[in-house]
Amino acid sequence: MSATTTDTPAPAPASTAPAPVPVPLSADARISLRGHLRHTSALVRRNLLWIRQDPESMFDAVLFPIVFTLLFVYVFGGSIGQSLGGGQQAYVQYVIPGLMAMMGMNMAQGVGTGFNQDFNSGVMDRFRSLPIGRGSVLFAKIAVELLRMLFATVVLMVVALLVGFDITNWAGLLASVGLSAVFGSALMWVFITLGVIMKNAQSVQAMGFLVLMPLQFGSSIFAPTDSMPGWLRSFTDYNPLSALADTARGLMVGGPVTHDLWVTLAWSAALTAVMAPVAIHKFRTKS
Repeated sequence: MSATTTDTPAPAPASTAPAPVPVPLSADARISLRGHLRHTSALVRRNLLWIRQDPESMFDAVLFPIVFTLLFVYVFGGSIGQSLGGGQQAYVQYVIPGLMAMMGMNMAQGVGTGFNQDFNSGVMDRFRSLPIGRGSVLFAKIAVELLRMLFATVVLMVVALLVGFDITNWAGLLASVGLSAVFGSALMWVFITLGVIMKNAQSVQAMGFLVLMPLQFGSSIFAPTDSMPGWLRSFTDYNPLSALADTARGLMVGGPVTHDLWVTLAWSAALTAVMAPVAIHKFRTKS
């Protein structure tokens, strides 16, 4: 009986070409625009649910317009209104557009404080470990703060009507709200950066106070600048809050608008162009 032999195929020669090395991509580079929008909307919903669970976080949006309106109208309205030539009622027409311009600035300070608290509580570390766009976290935070700002503006206008504010131009009112939102969102990038680099929320609040107080009171928000000394008037001329307040005043109760409108838009564009990349970079690289 003859033995049978089995032919075993020879193994193929191993390839000597090196395997391609994958190029690491950042999370943002791998995510499409549609993905960024989906992530942002999910984070907006998360932040709104958090507000629902913690309604005390809305106290500033409710109380700030009430307290400031009543304080300035009934404490300073008589004396400043006399200089305007119409008493307290004239001051109401003057100060309400200024307070609307101030609304976005105060909401911007809150976003920096809240962002810092999220970092210290570990929430942001969890977000940065997920396969989501880093910018989506920041855009969602700004979107929710803009919603809070719009809510505060509604409260402000309700109180304004109760103290005698006369809305003569509804289109101008809506345009003023939109312009305040544009400038407020630009300023939020500054405070998000502070929220990332500062060690605690108290530091963010202290820095915000040092920045915002001169901008608020060294402007035309609460009083005309005609009686201010020359050096202070020079400061108010370049203060973006003066331009925003004067634009809102012109849109709502009448007056020149064009120059101050362009100044406000220029400040908003410059702040966004400079601070948004800085805020996103600091958020990505914070250890």
